[in-house]
Amino acid sequence: MKFGKVAVLMGGTSAEREISLISGKAVLAALCERGVDAHAYDIAERALWDLPKEGFNRVFNILHGRTGEDGTVQGALDLLKIPYTGSGVMASALAMDKWRTKLCWIAAGVPTPRFMMLTAQTDPRVVIENLGLPLIIKPAHEGSSIGVTRVNAPSEYAAAFALAQGLDALVIAEEFVAGQELTAAMLGERTLPLVRIDAPEGKYDYENKYFTEDVKYRCPAGVEPATEAKILHAALKAFQVLGCRGWGRSDFILREDGSFSFLEMNTAPGMTGHSLVPMAAKAAGINFADLVLAILAEARYG
Repeated sequence: MKFGKVAVLMGGTSAEREISLISGKAVLAALCERGVDAHAYDIAERALWDLPKEGFNRVFNILHGRTGEDGTVQGALDLLKIPYTGSGVMASALAMDKWRTKLCWIAAGVPTPRFMMLTAQTDPRVVIENLGLPLIIKPAHEGSSIGVTRVNAPSEYAAAFALAQGLDALVIAEEFVAGQELTAAMLGERTLPLVRIDAPEGKYDYENKYFTEDVKYRCPAGVEPATEAKILHAALKAFQVLGCRGWGRSDFILREDGSFSFLEMNTAPGMTGHSLVPMAAKAAGINFADLVLAILAEARYG
């Protein structure tokens, strides 16, 4: 397929800038390896509206976090009529907002952990009474586990809330779900094999996600085939309910009894050496460069 001149949007200004740059460099290298006329384009340094002036025909969006993953860039590219990878405005905005993602999933019957929205006036005793301990407190609009805290005791609540509130006006408390942490990746309308994450002490945080070798990844995930099929069916539904397209990744917990709960949807997942979509694709017989080309082939606007 002829893609024309391709801009790899990377970097940006969100808290996930560093990871976006790493992802972007990997995507750029893969595209160049396959003969695509691809170029790095950091929107923190270059104006988005210069894309047409510079002759770009298509965008591979690998911006993570706010602005790049929340519908903002998607809306601008729609106006410029430049095809881009990943979900459109509505789905990007919904998936970036963990609260509204949950509301959509609950309405559609997609299982997700019980939660409460928090303000400075919320009584911690009420939260603990409703959700139990441990519980998770996190900002509604961050990714890569930024600002996420596991609260094990009442005395830890205040610091966890302050951390999340410092990043976002919307803060969520969520019941802690014990079980295996897994991810389900989508490529177009196709689901890829599950990936299981075995983090030290269950701590799959920002540092362990990207900068250590302590986390073990299993793909195949070792999940009973009938259960995996059920999960992948639900993952595709979770993807479609939000209006997602192109590619994405959902994160969820599988309990010992075989039930599961979806935590969030990622519409521009990482493409680093530790990233999960490339692992799932490899297990499906798709190498990294072919994965990148397949994502680029799905690009559109509107």
